[in-house]
Amino acid sequence: MNQDHHHNHSSKKEAEKHVEGIEERLEEKTLHGHSHAMHKDTSGHPPHGEHGHDHHRMMIDDFRKRFWVSLALSVPVIVLSPMVQHILGFSLDIPYSMYIAFLLSSVIYFYGGWPFLTGLWEEVKKGSPGMMTLIGVAITVAYLYSTAVTFGLEGMDFFWELATLIVVMLLGHWIEMKSVLGASRALELLVSMMPAEAQVVRDGQTVTVKVDQLQPGDIILVRPGEKVPADGVVGQGASYLNESMLTGESKPVEKKKDDRVIGGSINGNGSLQVRVVSTGKDSYLNKVINLVQEAQKTKSETQRLADKAAKWLAYVALVAGFGTLAAWLVAGAELDFALERMVTVMVISCPHALGLAIPLVVAISTAVSANNGLLIRNRTAFESSRNITTIIFDKTGTLTQGSHEVAQVEVFQQSYSKQELLRLAAGVEQNSEHYISQGILKRAKAEGITIPPSDQFNYLPGKGLEGIVEGHDVKVVGPNYIRQFNVQVPQSQAEEGVETAVYVLIDGQVAGYITLRDQIRPESAGAIQVLKEQGIKNLLLTGDNERVAKSVSDKLGMDGYLANVLPHQKQEKIKELQAQGEFVAMTGDGVNDAPALAQADVGIAVGSGTDVAAETADIILVNSNPQDIASLILFGKATYRKMIQNLIWATGYNIIALPLAAGVLYNQGIMISPAVGAALMSLSTVIVAINAQLLKRQIK
Repeated sequence: MNQDHHHNHSSKKEAEKHVEGIEERLEEKTLHGHSHAMHKDTSGHPPHGEHGHDHHRMMIDDFRKRFWVSLALSVPVIVLSPMVQHILGFSLDIPYSMYIAFLLSSVIYFYGGWPFLTGLWEEVKKGSPGMMTLIGVAITVAYLYSTAVTFGLEGMDFFWELATLIVVMLLGHWIEMKSVLGASRALELLVSMMPAEAQVVRDGQTVTVKVDQLQPGDIILVRPGEKVPADGVVGQGASYLNESMLTGESKPVEKKKDDRVIGGSINGNGSLQVRVVSTGKDSYLNKVINLVQEAQKTKSETQRLADKAAKWLAYVALVAGFGTLAAWLVAGAELDFALERMVTVMVISCPHALGLAIPLVVAISTAVSANNGLLIRNRTAFESSRNITTIIFDKTGTLTQGSHEVAQVEVFQQSYSKQELLRLAAGVEQNSEHYISQGILKRAKAEGITIPPSDQFNYLPGKGLEGIVEGHDVKVVGPNYIRQFNVQVPQSQAEEGVETAVYVLIDGQVAGYITLRDQIRPESAGAIQVLKEQGIKNLLLTGDNERVAKSVSDKLGMDGYLANVLPHQKQEKIKELQAQGEFVAMTGDGVNDAPALAQADVGIAVGSGTDVAAETADIILVNSNPQDIASLILFGKATYRKMIQNLIWATGYNIIALPLAAGVLYNQGIMISPAVGAALMSLSTVIVAINAQLLKRQIK
């Protein structure tokens, strides 16, 4: 890796502007509700593009409208219900009240209940009953029975229970859709990293063409600050390219004649003529896209606990309901009594609380986690974080700062202090945008040094730069200059392969040297220590060189490292660990991490990294603090516990209520009326809501 100090590099701000231009971060995402049956993409991976996002926004709006309309219509239905009037001890004598309730309930059933009815149909077609089946059966049985009562059947209607059940379930789904950030736009963002057009050199003239029209062998011109539009080989020119988003290499990489360049990387200060080698599906970036796509397809989706509970409750509702009807008819009961028992059992089988048990916990845990630096995009992965056994870390930008900072300032001549050496060097460096220049200037400003002006600035190609500062001839140069002019320098203490060293020559004498390195984040050591205490293995996988990887791994006391790793190798390593039974989390920040983030059981992106990494991950560390990973695991455990508790509360009363509603103890004079069943359901819902709120105390 060339350590020479090529200055006058393209503005770092320019590069950052390009990276920031990869579209807006984190819009509303694919819905991850229990309404899977209604909108799940059959290809196995989420839809991409504006149409997909518009569709999901429309679905959230649709649930919101259905909820408010149903809620408004439910108020008169509840007030007109004889059962509610009896419970609350009041009486309203309104003409045709039962028919008014019937008409309002019909609108609620067909409009508010439509998502559940279509969901029921989808689940039945697939032979996989779940939440939609449970809700659909309960509201249909309640509506048909109540309609029959309205038009002459002996009994008491269930219109108010029908209305409240639909309203609560719509609320639950709406909360869930709003709080759960779903499947990623990673592929869309990866594609957006490539420029749309390229400058092709033909007969000495440059012609603008669409990138997808490029052919291998075309000569393209890449100007300073532009993105490279295709993989190729440099034919003319020399420059430094920022490949960190693609390869994980922390330093801009020098490119000269016959060197390979990657499409999507950002050119520095020099113009390049590049001969196109591979385009489209054969390009490096497209191979990364394919890896992400495959990982997203094959990533198993943990079936939600509430779905499992709903599936069994759907079976229970059908079997217990029809079993109750048959048993009472065989026992010689009247049809209207037997039907009332059947409907009571079926409606009670679908607890209101089940619709809120999970969404409330999700909404609260998502909000509290965000306040603690965790942005949850995939709820299933968040809940599963309690199972993590191995965490794989990317290095650049994750455990390290991702930018080169001054590590050492050493003087060889006692007439200069370290501050003076840094001050004079900064005087020359202020004329350049090279990453080394920026590192030195940053350190000088941090130490409160006033940077002096310089004259006669001169760029020494491939060697460094020089200028006159306060009457002194100051040169800041790399090893090439030292070798070419056979300058004698004392032994430096720079860590070879890890630190970049530049020498400061003042009036022809070597006054000292400055080293720069990608500094380890202050929080990284604490994060690794916490993970070790929890018995979780940690490994470093990086595209950087062996010496850098070993240095970081050793300093942090990690369990191992792998250097010079390409994106597909990170993904393969995760697959290998998963095959050994490990539950793997991956933490990264660059495009090169995207396939691994998608493959991992839990993908964690550092918030300061690229949009592509953030969009591929399940969870984002908003504050880029590795210590938040330990918080993530604790949050996941607390959330999972709360969900289990809520499911027990939501469904547990069925164990007592269903047999009593069916009339098992009828001969003993004990039987749950529809009114008592409704009261139990309401109590269960209140308990679930309060229990979910208690989560705030547990994970703050």
